[in-house]
Amino acid sequence: MTTAPATTTTTARPVGGSYDPARTTGGGLAAELDRLEAQAALSFPEELRILRELGLDEGTDATVLELGAGPGAVTRRLRAELPAGTALIAADIDADLLAHAAGPGVTLLVADGADLPLPDASVDFVLLRYVLQHVPDPVAVLAEVRRVLKPGGRVACTEVDSALWGAAEPSYPELAGVHAKMAAAQRADGGDRSIGRRLPRLLRAAGFDQVALRPFATTNDDHPTDAFAPQLGPQRLEPLVARGVLSLAELALAADRWNRFRSDPDAWVMLLGLTAAATAPAGRGPQENA
Repeated sequence: MTTAPATTTTTARPVGGSYDPARTTGGGLAAELDRLEAQAALSFPEELRILRELGLDEGTDATVLELGAGPGAVTRRLRAELPAGTALIAADIDADLLAHAAGPGVTLLVADGADLPLPDASVDFVLLRYVLQHVPDPVAVLAEVRRVLKPGGRVACTEVDSALWGAAEPSYPELAGVHAKMAAAQRADGGDRSIGRRLPRLLRAAGFDQVALRPFATTNDDHPTDAFAPQLGPQRLEPLVARGVLSLAELALAADRWNRFRSDPDAWVMLLGLTAAATAPAGRGPQENA
């Protein structure tokens, strides 16, 4: 959601790297807006706990940048939780998507994450939530984040890892091929659903210090099973049928297994996320030291 694709092909590519809100979920943009809102409602309380441990609330006059804010599902929650004196900037490369994030106390910024129109050392905290998995050059984005952060400022990157997505009981091994095709489709578009494991190394490569990795989990012990539908249900697979990545039979299989799961009173699911945080050191950015 932060950087345009490097090349142009005969097929129109989304402005946000491997992320295209209109084709992420069956039902188009409206359904994707609903999915993002449901996703934030499901896991952001746990994410917020970690962000506070990492210094999000420090300073009553801080500037917080949410990079790749999309339609503002998290922006609105941040604004409600941050001190009144905190300046909150919501940035995204997709102007149409970002327009949905408009609200009191939020500055909207249409910008490429690798080329931010912000002064050096002007931000105290940067949040990138499910952004780096979509960009072709995560280190370039992180280097730009380092440039705009004040010395001692913090960055937090929340991501997934396809091999560490969580656990479910009952599980359905027959869906492994479907999930592998989903990850391959994102990889073909320049994304990486296994980026979670690489976050600490990416932050170090961009010149950050004090790197820490914090996992968080969300389960249906605390939320209704149906609340996990935007992440586990078949709607996210429907666009892959239109693209020829999945067959109708594979979609039907995924739908059947989801319906079995949600109707099982003993079903259990845990979704795992990873937040990596780091500190911007004093001194010049890595791109200037090369």
